[in-house]
Amino acid sequence: MAASAFLLIASFLLALFILARPLGNVLARLIYGESLPGTRRLESVLWRLAGGTPQEMNWRQYLLAILLFNALGLLLLLAILLGQGALPLNPQQLPGLSWHLALNTAVSFVTNTNWQAYSGETTLSYFSQIVGLTVQNFLSAATGIAVVFALIRGFTRHNAGTLGNAWADITRVTLWVLVPIALVIALLFIQQGTLQNLLPYQPATTLEGAQQLLPMGPVASQEAIKMLGTNGGGFFNANSAHPFENPTALTNLVQMLAIFLIPAALCFAFGEACGDQRQGRVILWAMTAIFVICAALTMAAEVRGNPHFLALGADSAVNMEGKESRFGVLVSSLYAVVTTAASCGAVNAMHDSFTALGGLIPLWLMQIGEVVFGGVGSGLYGMLLFVLLAVFIAGLMIGRTPEYLGKKIDVREMKMTALAILVTPTLVLLGSALAMMTEAGRSAIFNPGPHGFSEVLYAVSSAANNNGSAFAGLSASTPFWNLLLAACMLIGRFAVIAPVLAIAGSLVAKTAQPPSPGTLPTGGPLFVGLLIGTVLLVGALTFIPALALGPVAEHLMLIHG
Repeated sequence: MAASAFLLIASFLLALFILARPLGNVLARLIYGESLPGTRRLESVLWRLAGGTPQEMNWRQYLLAILLFNALGLLLLLAILLGQGALPLNPQQLPGLSWHLALNTAVSFVTNTNWQAYSGETTLSYFSQIVGLTVQNFLSAATGIAVVFALIRGFTRHNAGTLGNAWADITRVTLWVLVPIALVIALLFIQQGTLQNLLPYQPATTLEGAQQLLPMGPVASQEAIKMLGTNGGGFFNANSAHPFENPTALTNLVQMLAIFLIPAALCFAFGEACGDQRQGRVILWAMTAIFVICAALTMAAEVRGNPHFLALGADSAVNMEGKESRFGVLVSSLYAVVTTAASCGAVNAMHDSFTALGGLIPLWLMQIGEVVFGGVGSGLYGMLLFVLLAVFIAGLMIGRTPEYLGKKIDVREMKMTALAILVTPTLVLLGSALAMMTEAGRSAIFNPGPHGFSEVLYAVSSAANNNGSAFAGLSASTPFWNLLLAACMLIGRFAVIAPVLAIAGSLVAKTAQPPSPGTLPTGGPLFVGLLIGTVLLVGALTFIPALALGPVAEHLMLIHG
């Protein structure tokens, strides 16, 4: 089993790096602000239609454009969900959503969270899925990539006052990166058996003679961008455990690769844009090391399973509860780690059915800010915040002003870094406390004891960190939970983006200084260790008390029967 786990993780990472390297070169050209080959003429037409060539923006203008763009998307999606019953492409005549569920869903997809407090096949029409959710899957992903482009320009430009143009970045990322790759993935999914049609739901008779209604719909097109953009929202309630969404072992592998593809490629692009590939590789190796350890721990916990099953006469303690027999324990465990290390809520197994320690790892991966590859754009800019924190800690150790890529890290940058890093822990801990203190929050818990608390902690962690997966076992489709999680999603997304762009605006105006004998080298294994230690330290200090009340307590109860 250990050899199988090693080969599975190694082959996955090898395929990922082979695919991500050339994509990193493409993204680096977009960071430079260059048009890709064959796109210049089409871009000139688009700019003329938009009113002229895009002008460079300072960080405040860039932030305003990002906020305005997402606010308009939120309002449009909210209107679609509320008025769904009167809109076309609704063969099942599904009504509009309640106001609180519509608000939660709109916020969820605009913030790249894709938390789903509804069952897709019984709640949303084809129009809502295509024009509402799928469009936002593209645009929310493009938003995250545009923000990290601006931050990288802050590191690489000198004595400048601008960070690029938000509208141009979002347009280029959507048209030349997300749409082409998603199209290829969608065609592969269709070839493998994923649904893609606009038919009414089809009646069927089972072998036992029971009548059943089989849901149809444009699944493959949403499935492709849900993975590529680390969105995660499933067309069906069972998400990627549903054979209409994830029909074969090949589609399962492609889904995992698609989740990590752009986050890994952005690391290569960062090194290319900095003119020093070592800087990108350091971040990539730090992410990979944490990922491998977490995947191995989750697999070990699920293979070990529940020891009491053996005492009761079971042939094996392996925990197959809540897992698809098509994929098995190892692949399901790897998928769970991939989707929670990235900002993706897709699942092919029920995380609620994992062992206590097996469920702790995905929960903790979200709580550290999903910087282990992370979401498209958000993973890298989140990890760059930890890079700034790491060089600050190193500067304190040697009594020097911290610097990174030749730029001094001053008080303003560290204040913004601390603010951005502390946003999501504050939301998670306060949100979980509020849910446990109120009857409206506690009434949604179906499982007593530590596991019930773990479900609450997981839900708020998932929302605040824009993941979207759920532990389940929590009746979260109530006004209280819809509003609480919507607030966590909005603040967790944009209260991090704002200080990130402020940091970019501060750095871009500085001049890079040549390295001196006292400069901390940031391109070697020593800095990889320092960066990993910083991530672990922040995660441990922040969440160990809460984790002790949930999965750790549950594990101790399991050991003692």
